[in-house]
Amino acid sequence: MTLLPLGDSAVSVGLGALIDEGMAARVRALAAEIARHPPRGLVDLVPAFASVAVFYDINRISGFERLCADLEALVTRSEDAVVSTTGRRIEIPVTYGGEFGPDLEAVAAQTGLRASEVIASHASADYLVHAIGFMPGFPYLGGLPARLSVPRQVTPRPNVAAGSVGIGGAQTGIYPVSTPGGWNIIGRTPRRLFDPARAEPALLRPGDNVKFRAIDALEFERTFVAEQTLLHGPAEAAARAEGADISPGIQVLRAGMFTTVQDLGRTGHRAGGIAVGGAADAFALRVANLLVGNAETAAGLEFTLVGPEVVFLHDTVVAVGGAEFGGVPRWQPYAITAGTRVNFGAARSGCRGYLAIAGGIAVPPVLGSRSTHVRAGFGGLQGRPIREGDLIPVPDAVPRVMGHWRIDERILPRYSNAPEVRVVAGAERRDFGPELCGPGFKASPQSDRMGLRLSGPMLARQTRRELLSSAVAPGTIQIPPDGQPIVLLADAQTIGGYPQAAHVISVDLPVVAQLRPGDTVRFREVALAEAHELALAREHALAMLREGLAQKLG
Repeated sequence: MTLLPLGDSAVSVGLGALIDEGMAARVRALAAEIARHPPRGLVDLVPAFASVAVFYDINRISGFERLCADLEALVTRSEDAVVSTTGRRIEIPVTYGGEFGPDLEAVAAQTGLRASEVIASHASADYLVHAIGFMPGFPYLGGLPARLSVPRQVTPRPNVAAGSVGIGGAQTGIYPVSTPGGWNIIGRTPRRLFDPARAEPALLRPGDNVKFRAIDALEFERTFVAEQTLLHGPAEAAARAEGADISPGIQVLRAGMFTTVQDLGRTGHRAGGIAVGGAADAFALRVANLLVGNAETAAGLEFTLVGPEVVFLHDTVVAVGGAEFGGVPRWQPYAITAGTRVNFGAARSGCRGYLAIAGGIAVPPVLGSRSTHVRAGFGGLQGRPIREGDLIPVPDAVPRVMGHWRIDERILPRYSNAPEVRVVAGAERRDFGPELCGPGFKASPQSDRMGLRLSGPMLARQTRRELLSSAVAPGTIQIPPDGQPIVLLADAQTIGGYPQAAHVISVDLPVVAQLRPGDTVRFREVALAEAHELALAREHALAMLREGLAQKLG
């Protein structure tokens, strides 16, 4: 058993280095024991192949050492509770080959089999769900026949259709939503692997036993139509119900660049592969909300590089945080009258801006959050970025105008186009040389809300030791085979297989979220204790701001 920090807000409990049914049972037992007896400050859990990541709130734990001691005790208790049980048995119909499985023939060629033999072998095996991750509801299945093991695609596809069944190395899996992916696609299922409207959004869970059944295209179409008729019923009903209490507050004239509804994200759903999401620069949204009298968790608009042009349809108070845009001064409450037109324009500095409006944005919550998860297509406004002509709903609320004043900007993160960002060591830090904390890296245009891609010195891994996929988090610095780091951001997957060289500390994540293409960044390693001290100091500063605002609001 090992305990390794996963940044400064999680710890990974490792149980070994093998993947088999016995290990899967131990992982499930540990996750269940932690859920039954949660340590103080527990926020979320992510079971993986041979580890369980425990996410915690630094403000609520009784010290990191005490947390680790509690986890060690829970590991001991869970080992006594391990039982060999048979999970649910779930059949997954699959149409193999053709347009549904474009890589079937290539897999057959690599394995020396006929396509029909690949199908027969794949469908005859019994599979075990080891973990859910990568995307909401994505199952990592063990049990692939050894002769079907083929390496992942050299160049991932930009889009893999929802329901696609793929082979990646010694595993098989199913893509629940359309997303880029590098597995070899041999078929597609009409079953819906993930639906946020269901009581249990992910169809599969760790410990389930899966059997694939080959079907023809006609049965695929019948099953697909039946599945679609059940889609989003409860979510649409919730939207209609909440719509009775709100009114259009903002009309969108121009959408800007990737403008979405975001709050502070979803917690408690990582085990189902659902990213926390929320504002990439959570600090900026928290402050903007406080300035207009909202709870810090209220939903606002996040826009990237180019802000929207909007008309406010009622009197209100707004605040803008994050990157510097036009239209409204940053970091202060700003009174708006009905009919006011505001064009935020292009960012003068930074990358992402945040608009908070008194009362928040009243889209219906999905899985406990109003944040938009674009790749999975839920939350926010119909799971998508806003468009020209959209009416953004805002509750009917009387805004509290607080005059013209600004906050002390010393409370703000150290925003810069060439920052020094502090990191704590990752699990594979020793696999790489000193270049990570060397001259620095440049932000790539290929970055998005899932990750900031960097270019610079190649970080060559100094070992060929195989890694088991394990939990990742916003701030994790992964090193893919090309040696160019990726800093994971708010929409990052829950489980990753690349080496984890380091993790950006939580107080510097807003700085990373504000880097734009061409900006540079240098990393400096700090101790975990220092990262915790900085996080507590940041929360203390926010508490002081809350207290001052409460006095101003009477």
